Amino acid sequence: MDSSSIQLKGSEIDNIEVDGSTISISFSRAIIIKTMTGSVEKTKWWQAGRLVFEDVDSSELLDTPLVCAGGDVGENVYTYRDMIPVPLESRGSAHCDLYFEDTDKHLKISATAVRLEMLAVPKYIEHIRPE
Repeated sequence: MDSSSIQLKGSEIDNIEVDGSTISISFSRAIIIKTMTGSVEKTKWWQAGRLVFEDVDSSELLDTPLVCAGGDVGENVYTYRDMIPVPLESRGSAHCDLYFEDTDKHLKISATAVRLEMLAVPKYIEHIRPE
């Protein structure tokens, strides 16, 4: 089965927007790792996208732009460490705890729904060959 995921480390966030009880995290350059069935190689791409949390309980927002260094994104019983599966859309319990380069601050969000919206067309960076 082919799969894709956003690698949080190195992904660039250019905006964090609040609209009522919705918070959107805009990635100007999300790093995507694609795996193809039967291949030991992976490919690295970049693409703009938006991670949207709905019915947010509370959050301390950070100034942008930011470069993500890692963190957790969760939905219901699943927690994804340092990555976000593509696609992602879930209702129930959703959360994130992201940390960034050059700051000790975290972006922590607790919500009742999360979805990932990929924008534009993915752009190829390189092949990743096993060592």
